[in-house]
Amino acid sequence: MNGDVMTWLVPLLSMLAAGLFAGFAAGIFGIGGGFVVVPALFVVLPLLGGTPEAIAHVAIGTSAATIIVTSIRSLLSHAKRGAVEFEILKTWAPWIILGDGVGVLLAGHVDGHILTMIFAGGVFLMSLNFLLPKVGDKVISQDMPSGIARVGIAGGLGTFSALLGIGGGTIAIMVMTLCGRSIHRAIATASGVGTLIAIPSAIGFALIGLKESGLPWGSLGYVNVPATLAIASMSVLTAPLGVAVAHALPAKPLKKIFGVYLIVIAFVMFRNALKI
Repeated sequence: MNGDVMTWLVPLLSMLAAGLFAGFAAGIFGIGGGFVVVPALFVVLPLLGGTPEAIAHVAIGTSAATIIVTSIRSLLSHAKRGAVEFEILKTWAPWIILGDGVGVLLAGHVDGHILTMIFAGGVFLMSLNFLLPKVGDKVISQDMPSGIARVGIAGGLGTFSALLGIGGGTIAIMVMTLCGRSIHRAIATASGVGTLIAIPSAIGFALIGLKESGLPWGSLGYVNVPATLAIASMSVLTAPLGVAVAHALPAKPLKKIFGVYLIVIAFVMFRNALKI
């Protein structure tokens, strides 16, 4: 009996802890929490059964589902401080959603090893924007991209984020800071990008995984329902705390913290990729 309790208690506590951290990270970095949730799920999901081949897809699909709650909570907290540029979200939304759909379809044809390596490599490259002053502090324009540039960047953002189960905040922050937005306004607006990406991503991953076998217990397609509920329930508590810290910290230290965080996550995911 004690063994049965521990079998369920360990993954439950792990998911609750991941939710607390994901919510805080979402608030402080405007990232939706995917960079926290996906690595955590690589550890937790095997405890719920399922084949190793399915873990990467379920981790990414479940992450997208948790981001729906986390990013909305973070967005509302930032909006109360008047830091969200809703016009950017409005003009980017159609192209982000379109790219999102493409990413979900691609994910269904990519094996777990490649998916994890893409995740790790992308995160590492993104970290350079925040760790290298000459890159992170550079401003190339005072206006956000428009026309074909907007379509390409927003569509690519949606595709890349759907493939990795992230809210797309990192890329959005990079674009906005390069276009003259402060790190604080960029983080606030990026939390809304997570919402635009997460909803169609979660639905898509659930649908493309419905006929798959070898999924962890409690999975609806590539979305694990117990993990989603546990993580989301905790993230709503800590997202406002992350928002408060984000607005209290000066810009330069915040960029450095974000960059170091991404380096750590890249290392963890590279290690996971080699184990698949």
